[in-house]
Amino acid sequence: MFSLTSKGSFSKTEASLRKMAAINFARILDSAGKAGQDALARATPVDTGLVASSWTYTVEGGNGVIRLIWHNTDIESGFPVAIMLQFGYATGTGGYVQGRDYINPAIEPIFIKIQADVWKAVTSA
Repeated sequence: MFSLTSKGSFSKTEASLRKMAAINFARILDSAGKAGQDALARATPVDTGLVASSWTYTVEGGNGVIRLIWHNTDIESGFPVAIMLQFGYATGTGGYVQGRDYINPAIEPIFIKIQADVWKAVTSA
């Protein structure tokens, strides 16, 4: 059997939780989305420049979840060119072009900043 008894008020806890619930995480992620879009554009290997200029982002939310998603709209023959550059691809003549990890190094500082900004917002609520 388990029993819990409480004395006093939870008003300070409830006030703190209300402040945290009011944090605009979408604003934090929107700022990070733009910074990530710019970082990805700068880091993308440039041939024609189309892949680098095709980065976008969205901030989506619902059911207690919020997401920041980066997209690249340059698609060739049904395949995202940004992914081909990242992971490599086979050529039409039987060759292979080695991929280059440019996405992870570009976006890692953005993840670190998101973590710091969210932590600051939560701890100062």
